[in-house]
Amino acid sequence: WFVEGREMKLGSGMSLICIFSLYISRFAERLAQLEEAEGAFDYFTLSYRSFGIQRRSDNGLVLREWAPGAEAVFLTGDFNSWEKQSHPFTQKEYGKWELYLSPKVDKSPAIKHLTKLKVLNTSRHLMEILLFAFLEWHPFQPPRPSSLRIYEAHVGISSPEEKIASYRNFTRDVLPRIKDLGYNCVQLMAIMEHAYYASFGYQVTNFFAASSRFGTPDDLKHLVDTAHSMGITVLLDMVHSHASSNTEDGLNYFDGTDSCFFHGGSRGNHSLWGSRLFNYSSWEVVRFLLSNLRWWMEEYHFDGFRFDAVTSMLYHHHGIGTSFSGNYSEYFGIHVDEDALVYLMLANHILHKLYPQCITVAEDVSGMPGLCRSIEEGGLGFDYRLTMAVPDKWIQVLKEVRDEDWDLKNIVQTLTNRRRGEASITYAESHDQALVGDKSLAFWLMDKEMYTNMSALTAMTPVIDRGIQLHKLIRLLTHSLGGEGYLNFMGNEFGHPEWLDFPRKGNNESYHYARRQFNLVDIEHLRYRQLYAFDRDMNLTEDKYGWLAAGQAAVTTLNQADKVIVFERSNLLFIFNFHPCNSYIDYRVAVEHAGKYKIKLNSDELQYGGHGRLVQDTEFFTEPMPFNGRAQSFLVKSIASFNHCIVKRFVNYTLFSLTDLGI
Repeated sequence: WFVEGREMKLGSGMSLICIFSLYISRFAERLAQLEEAEGAFDYFTLSYRSFGIQRRSDNGLVLREWAPGAEAVFLTGDFNSWEKQSHPFTQKEYGKWELYLSPKVDKSPAIKHLTKLKVLNTSRHLMEILLFAFLEWHPFQPPRPSSLRIYEAHVGISSPEEKIASYRNFTRDVLPRIKDLGYNCVQLMAIMEHAYYASFGYQVTNFFAASSRFGTPDDLKHLVDTAHSMGITVLLDMVHSHASSNTEDGLNYFDGTDSCFFHGGSRGNHSLWGSRLFNYSSWEVVRFLLSNLRWWMEEYHFDGFRFDAVTSMLYHHHGIGTSFSGNYSEYFGIHVDEDALVYLMLANHILHKLYPQCITVAEDVSGMPGLCRSIEEGGLGFDYRLTMAVPDKWIQVLKEVRDEDWDLKNIVQTLTNRRRGEASITYAESHDQALVGDKSLAFWLMDKEMYTNMSALTAMTPVIDRGIQLHKLIRLLTHSLGGEGYLNFMGNEFGHPEWLDFPRKGNNESYHYARRQFNLVDIEHLRYRQLYAFDRDMNLTEDKYGWLAAGQAAVTTLNQADKVIVFERSNLLFIFNFHPCNSYIDYRVAVEHAGKYKIKLNSDELQYGGHGRLVQDTEFFTEPMPFNGRAQSFLVKSIASFNHCIVKRFVNYTLFSLTDLGI
């Protein structure tokens, strides 16, 4: 599929075709092993129904844990006044431990709803668990979107107030905004329980618990249910690449050894993150992780996952000190962790087999070939990959290059450089760019003037004018040219004026920057409202005409001197003028289809913070004049500097389709 029938040779002499055949073979072998030993992969991946705490029909409780290195295991908690050795587990085969608690005299469970517990061995505390969250809720889930528009969000920072916001707050205040903005998917970060708030949820301590700092499990289920009722798909940020090194409340040293869930010794430690690395060759670790995926799908009805730090999983070097040029030898060889690779194949196989509408997204900076191809082809089976080079490119351009020196060919190359047949989620910025130490696009563009000059009651300063126009153009160009899905981090759609910094010693445990100031959008005279309106209408236009679900764009004009980009996608025409000074009169553009074109979305409209230089009801008529490889073309009356617009095409004055003039 990507070698185009040629057996491309690696340095070892082995061909890529052989390597992918090997991956298929290893995957099939592993799947057959677990099906033979466990009866079926469905049963194997539902192990969370037998491990942990299970309630019988008579309200008796059975507790099972896997701790092969433990000498003795005990249960303690609120229910027994934290007595450490009053409730011992019984050792079973294969490193498993079991405890039965009979019902109380009144037939109620021995441990009541929302009780806090710890499992201990003879030397240390191990893991804190919040138990028994049951909720009757609606099982409706929206159909899988053909054009995925993702709103990346963190519940805790979702309020303008200086506090940790709740699931309930997010449901009430943020979901309606996401719906209004035209996003059809929300990606929730930091849901898996984590002790350190400032880790952004990437130092997971309890894989089978929703973070209690935001509310109860019922509250999270209500959030997911409400999103589904709005037609919004919900993805969970899934961290199976590593785990917190905490011993008091995490998996580390769960059975008293360093190799229970992880590789022993230095191989089990991430040298940069200070976290523990899973041993994907372990039968019980695979059981734990696959069951974890099933648990989130079954218990909370998530629609899929964004797998974090896939690069760290795929390679023994974890991407540390490694750059990827695209040479195939970088992706295949002894430096690839084949156990992790096969685990990801198993995860995607099971998720898509059992939940056909499930969406899986890989965060991989390396560009691993086949990541988003089917397992039958030797791929890893993901639906989408993140285009992580795109936000880096935009930041590099804004930091280092003057407007008049922008290399549009390089920008377009970055946006279109993706593997054929592998769908991508593109974005101009995500949470990474919002964190302290970096800047969002809006902050790079407008900096401190965002605090003083964003009022629409006064004339725009040159800095604000440039910033608002480029903020719109960068996001639309990324949206329309860069992939098969689009992602935005919460607040960036309206140019959130501050960075993101969680409470820590370095900022005196302040929540001032650990929030999103949605209130700025609600103030009518502030220009944040104009950026919000453009982002909304950009999404709604895509929703109507579906360029993300179409094939890759065909660029017909890439004029470096004029700073003009023109391309067609999904029967749409996009025209961008990135020149900071020059506007153009009677600018010829090429189109595939003859007809009449009308403007539908125009970034120069006043409501978007533009200057109103284009006549919105202008009609454009094609003529059979070949231009830039197309049989038809027409003249655009005016292409304003730093601007874009959208037009609709008619044939015989009957609606046919839309074109997007990104001017």
